[in-house]
Amino acid sequence: MLVIRYKFSVLFLFLFLSFAYSDNYKSVELDTLFEKLSKIDTPNQATLIEKKIWKVWNKHPKNEKLTNKLKFGRELMSEGSYNYALQIFTNIIRTDPLWSEAWNARATLFFYMNNYKESLKDIDKVLNLEPRHFGALSGRAQILIKLEQYGKAINDLREIKKIHPSITEDRLIEKLEKLIKGLSI
Repeated sequence: MLVIRYKFSVLFLFLFLSFAYSDNYKSVELDTLFEKLSKIDTPNQATLIEKKIWKVWNKHPKNEKLTNKLKFGRELMSEGSYNYALQIFTNIIRTDPLWSEAWNARATLFFYMNNYKESLKDIDKVLNLEPRHFGALSGRAQILIKLEQYGKAINDLREIKKIHPSITEDRLIEKLEKLIKGLSI
């Protein structure tokens, strides 16, 4: 019995350390990519780094099945099978509520369904888990523009610029500032 407990303890410790290493590696990788992104001034270089960030976000750190489910849900969403995609994304979130990209996918789906209230709730979850998620910030800005909350949208667009300086949001910010001032755009 003692031998079984020992083997179980060693196995548990190994699995725990493996998962912790996976999360830590992902965090270090993202930190490095965001550091590079903040220093890039050419859109082409920034696009390459942005793609690497999305690749990390879209891959579950521990569960390849969840990665595949996310991909499948996105395919369903792109085909217009919104209700089925919603079931897939919700299932992923139930399985791992700490995976920001599952929340982001569902937020995007709610946006496509014109359910802005639920989309905003999911975006808040994304940003609590990954405050640098420029995709979620961009999505929230789009919703705020639709809701004519231009000042809040500008705040999100400026936050995106801090994270992703080479992104081209300046013209949109200018247009929104004119709308706030009552000028024609």
